[in-house]
Amino acid sequence: MRTRLLLRAITIAGAVTLTALMGGAAAANPPLPDDQPLPPYTVSNPAMAPIMANGALTTVFQGVHEHAAYDVEVPANWNGDLVVWAHGFRGQGTVLTVDAPSFGLRQKFVNEGYAWAASSYTDNGYDIRAGVLSSKDLAEFFPDLTGKRPHRTFIAGVSMGGHIIGRSIEQFPHLYDGALPMCGVLGDQTLFDFFLDYNLVGQDLAGVSAFPFPDDYGTVDIPKIEAALGLTTLSPIGPDTTNALVKEFRSIVINRSGGPRPGATPAFAFWKDFLFGLGIPAHAGNSLSENPGQISQNLATNYQPDSPVDVNATVMRVAPQNLPARNSAALTQVPKILGHPEIPVLTLHGLGDLFVPFSMEQAYRQDVDRTNRGDLVVQRAIRSVNHCEFSPTEAGTAWDDLVAWVHTGNRPAGDDVLNAKVVADPTFGCQFSDKAAFAAGAGTRRLFPACP
Repeated sequence: MRTRLLLRAITIAGAVTLTALMGGAAAANPPLPDDQPLPPYTVSNPAMAPIMANGALTTVFQGVHEHAAYDVEVPANWNGDLVVWAHGFRGQGTVLTVDAPSFGLRQKFVNEGYAWAASSYTDNGYDIRAGVLSSKDLAEFFPDLTGKRPHRTFIAGVSMGGHIIGRSIEQFPHLYDGALPMCGVLGDQTLFDFFLDYNLVGQDLAGVSAFPFPDDYGTVDIPKIEAALGLTTLSPIGPDTTNALVKEFRSIVINRSGGPRPGATPAFAFWKDFLFGLGIPAHAGNSLSENPGQISQNLATNYQPDSPVDVNATVMRVAPQNLPARNSAALTQVPKILGHPEIPVLTLHGLGDLFVPFSMEQAYRQDVDRTNRGDLVVQRAIRSVNHCEFSPTEAGTAWDDLVAWVHTGNRPAGDDVLNAKVVADPTFGCQFSDKAAFAAGAGTRRLFPACP
């Protein structure tokens, strides 16, 4: 499946060796210095001003290391610990950029004495391998860069960065001491199954056949699907304009994204157009990072409910285009998370997020329970609908609780994400959601009823 995630093709070349036929000798181009990005990339990393932390300015380091741009910040009262920040999906552009920690965490980290380091990664696109390796390279470069060797190293981040975190702590289990993935793709490859599900089920119920996705999918087929299902005028806060077919579609999407739960109905209306848009062809290249949809499939998916249309009998079934990549346990560009963390992991996830749905948390919980490492994972549901919609209080509390867990060994509280009855309870998500954000009407908080 080609998705809107796949914006345009990129070609990455390292140091290129040319074979010369003169005298049977091989001539090689000089290797590209590691303080330059790989072709065709350029770097956009504007100077980042230091900030005050406990009455003293931080020290900021910026540059390129191992072909990835980086920002590093160290407070004057450094406590000896480092946080590696993993950013989310960048699209398929050829400009590498760096993110500082969000949700107020940059200031919080330095106020509490933590240094932080963030990489652009060597590659854009959905390239988890690049994120895992670039984050590792930067963590290992930190002592040479700053003259300071961390006592502990944490890793935190968002969205695609959560996929990077989930695999990083398995790939390099002795490098990190604690992990905070937020709105993370912890269900790894199954995210792309969900995107495929949404489009194929919508097509099936609307009587539109458009797979593989044609070039005019966005301009011709999506409007037909939405009109047939009564989706055109549906909004998160307006009247329910759905017919019987779209009620079935909505229920299928809710079940595939985490099951009945608070906020699921307005979340469907909020995300309905965007999720169809993920099927728009982008004429991307053939690599996994350019076209992660090539691993998606729905061969054995059981769609529920199956009335008024028995979707399981009528929906198109699609096999992975790249079965070896789907089955591989290796560190590919879109790798599996195997479910064997060896350090404390605390996660945050929005209940109504359908770009990276709540089912990602359920898939991760199943993985870690299967490997008997469930005691190392605490998960928290937040009552929000937009992607990565967390308040500074929610993110900061999660960070504080993770740090206390690492330091003391006392496991903090979390939510039971696999108990369907618990998840469907009208108060689910209230325990860790910021009541002040709801009271202020921030973001999508008022799409949920008030907590007791």
